[in-house]
Order: sequence, then C-alpha cells, then structure tokens
Amino acid sequence: MSARFITFEGGEGSGKSTQIALLSARLKQASIDHLLTREPGGAPAADLIRALLVTGDTGRWDGVSEALLHFAARREHLLHAVWPALAAGRWVVCDRFADSTMAYQGHGHGLGRAPIEQLYRIAVGDFRPDLTLILDIDPAVGLRRAAGRHGDEDRYERMDMAFHVRLREGFRAIAQAEPARCRLIDANRPREAVAADIWRAVAGAFSLPA
Repeated sequence: MSARFITFEGGEGSGKSTQIALLSARLKQASIDHLLTREPGGAPAADLIRALLVTGDTGRWDGVSEALLHFAARREHLLHAVWPALAAGRWVVCDRFADSTMAYQGHGHGLGRAPIEQLYRIAVGDFRPDLTLILDIDPAVGLRRAAGRHGDEDRYERMDMAFHVRLREGFRAIAQAEPARCRLIDANRPREAVAADIWRAVAGAFSLPA
C-alpha cells in the first residue's frame, strides 16, 4: 500500500491529540507502519522554532513574522521527517500542517490567502496532504477544554475570543474550498463518536476495512 500523509487540523482544545492517538491504534491494528509527528516541530531545528511560537506574550510576533517562522519550521520538518518517512513507505500522521498557517495567520491575524500561498509554494512546492481531518469545535468549548492542560505552550490559547472565532471560520472555509481533500468533523461530541467518523473518513479515502 502506498504511503499516505494525513493531517489533523482544528482550533485550540479540539481534541486532535486524543484523536491522533486513537487513529494510531486503528492503523496499528491494520498493520500500517506510520510516523506520528506535529507542527510546529517534528525535527530538531523545527522544535527550536516551536518554542518561539507557542510560548511567551501573545503580541510577541505579528502575523507576517509568525507565518515566516511557521514555514521555516515546516521546511525543516518536511526535509528531515515527513519526506524521508514517506519515501521509506511509512504513512505519516501529522498534528497540524499548512492549513493551520492559513487559518491562524491568514484568517486569525488577517494576512489573507495570497501571502500564505506564496510562502507555501516557496517552502513546500506542490506537495499536499492526502487527507486532512478538520476537527470543528465551538471556540468557547475548545478553550475551556484547553484551559485544563498544563504547560507553558499556551500563547495562542491566550489570544482573544474574536481571534478564535476567525480561526474557526478559516478552517471551515478551507474545508469548503477543498472537499476532495478535507473532511470537517464535528468535535463537539464524545470522543468515541468523533473517532468513529475519523476512521470512516480514513477507511473510505484509502480503501481500508471499515
């Protein structure tokens, strides 16, 4: 079976980490070798950039600086983790990819599509995920969930509610614009129901047993 690149997207507290772990278990049951990774991060240099982006004051960077940093980290991640794994025949499941940059910086910070698409062409080229699962959640619900997490990687969580509303609208616009690649999953429900929808989407996309 050909290697596949699956990405998970969604706002803060949408449950991506939980759902990625559940999908990983199903892939193991199907004897599919896969790499779990994340953005920003997933490679040594990219992890250094991650610390600059997800910690500190909310006004630490403007939208342009953030986008540039995200794509620098993404390039390192692709070169040193994603592309080598795919070339070796492994599937890759990634917590966030370029749709997050479009949603967070393009919509949330108001940069618009054009600069994000231009940076994508420079850093990524023609490469695209095979399937993107967008976990859609009410921002107020997601932020309440996220508030229960520990650690200092909360810079985006601390941005105002208007930002998170724009963020959700951005993810929904991406799903609407690319229905062949993206599946919008209602993440307001219990995790078992969300996981079932995710597996149906993966199995349907890649002809796996339901």
